[in-house]
Amino acid sequence: MPDKARVAVFVSGRGTNMAALLYASRLPGCPYEIGLVASNDPEAEALTLAEAEGVATFALSHKGMKRAEHDAAMEQAALDAGAQYIVLAGYMRILTPEFVRRWEGRMLNIHPSLLPKYPGLDTHARAIAAGDSHGGASVHLVTEELDAGEVLGQIKVKIHVNHTYDSLAEHVRHAEHQLYPRVLADYVSRGSDPEWLLGRVRELALALPETHERESHGSPGFRVGTEKSGKFFAYFSDQHHGTPHISLLVKCSSMDELEGLVEAQPQAYYKPAYYGAAGWIGVILNRPGVDWESVADWLQRSWRAVAPKSVTRLLDVADEF
Repeated sequence: MPDKARVAVFVSGRGTNMAALLYASRLPGCPYEIGLVASNDPEAEALTLAEAEGVATFALSHKGMKRAEHDAAMEQAALDAGAQYIVLAGYMRILTPEFVRRWEGRMLNIHPSLLPKYPGLDTHARAIAAGDSHGGASVHLVTEELDAGEVLGQIKVKIHVNHTYDSLAEHVRHAEHQLYPRVLADYVSRGSDPEWLLGRVRELALALPETHERESHGSPGFRVGTEKSGKFFAYFSDQHHGTPHISLLVKCSSMDELEGLVEAQPQAYYKPAYYGAAGWIGVILNRPGVDWESVADWLQRSWRAVAPKSVTRLLDVADEF
């Protein structure tokens, strides 16, 4: 089983969602672990629970501190704990844009509405006042715009005639405790999910001019040119030929480059069976910290190596603009 993703949870109060995440992390097969619970309130109940369960904690009041200084201290605590992801669970602070940008794609939050409905506060009262049939909760990626990041998962809660703000909030809170651990587990494990990885590769490969997908020996492949005479510039390999890797196979400039990269960065590259002898390198995708910009660069390099000059000129012209 791959190493578990290490998560820091930021809280400000009771920490019921933190508790749900923590106890779910101890179930067999959970792909994440809680390495730190951090709070802007040293008296937060969540810290007491985390300490009792043997989880490292960090507390620093934001009072009297500039926002950026407090964010930096919280972030450093997360980094010191080895966190790969930050999960906000009732963290009642607006983070600076710089902080959010540094953790882009690696910071999640839960919001008590069915986004994009009702970002911000008073979500339950707004849902009741609007006569909605359902309230609910959404887990989303954190972006600079409040409650506007990609929604990763939602759960609906029926609003009945006797619901008050408090009773609906309580029912939604129970639903949140089911939703958050499931969505977090799915999100942190996507890097070992062949379907998700293939989707990312497909999106990048087919964005190049005059490309199409065709299966080759049971694996997805990507070609440039016509359906009849196109040439392969990339293959997606899902643990083929006895390798543990889920990888992208692309053309190298030379065998010297291939062998040098494999020797210097064996965690990122390998020489694939059969293809390696022809100058194709394996870019390992099922590993932490994959740089997708680098993957896109490899695809473009390989595409250029086989594409007709009449086609590469299209990209050259686009690059000029």
